Amino acid sequence: MLVADAINIISRLGGAFASRWLHVVAGITWIGLLYYFNFVQVPAFAQMEAAARNNAVDKLASRALWWFRWAAVVTLASGIGLLLFQTGATGNSELFTSSYWKSTEGISIATGILLAVTMFLNVWLVIWPNQKKVIANARNVQAGGEADPAAAPAGRKAGLASRQNTIFSLPMLMFMVGTAHFFNTTSVGKQSFFTDVASRGNRVGYFIIAGVVWAVFELSALGIIGGTGQNITKWPYESHKNAIITGLVLVVGYYALFYGFLKA
Repeated sequence: MLVADAINIISRLGGAFASRWLHVVAGITWIGLLYYFNFVQVPAFAQMEAAARNNAVDKLASRALWWFRWAAVVTLASGIGLLLFQTGATGNSELFTSSYWKSTEGISIATGILLAVTMFLNVWLVIWPNQKKVIANARNVQAGGEADPAAAPAGRKAGLASRQNTIFSLPMLMFMVGTAHFFNTTSVGKQSFFTDVASRGNRVGYFIIAGVVWAVFELSALGIIGGTGQNITKWPYESHKNAIITGLVLVVGYYALFYGFLKA
């Protein structure tokens, strides 16, 4: 019996628990640093003199960005592991069960995954490449070199993507947590708010609207819509307060959309 229990712990059951634990730890680190950058570092840097800011970018921001980007990698990898280890009613991995992705739980987690993967790609394809230019410029200036004129535009691009990640993080966390604790047919008492398996039409309608909202925000953050300069399309990104307000509005909007298409 002890051998059987040990095998169970180190196989699917243990793998699911370990993946979930690591996913939570890495996710806290990733999102915690995201909020630190947006709520603390950026406003503080704006009030610093150039020399102090360059020193902080060199000594502080560079270290924080290392933990930030690798925490994003571990969060994504452990999330994939959780999907692979987690079993559904059939005893198979839910990742390979088509009925799961038609259920309310599957639609919820799929929406959370869309937002989370977008955030991960923003970190590695936008934020980090542009922040490397900012860090290199800060170090060069401290060494007595000339300022790189490309550093400011790079910082702006990284800042827009970072604020977009802050905005997306709020609905993303709603769906990630809500999948097990709200957006399903068993966790809201005996009577659920939501249907068990959504019809094809409702699923398609939900994902079309959710996808359009996601695309408009992401394309705006990348400067494809409205450019990267200050204009009305960039209001959500101009301060951390605007980002929080926008994120909360997006939470309400996504919930209303989910309820409208998937209510019981």
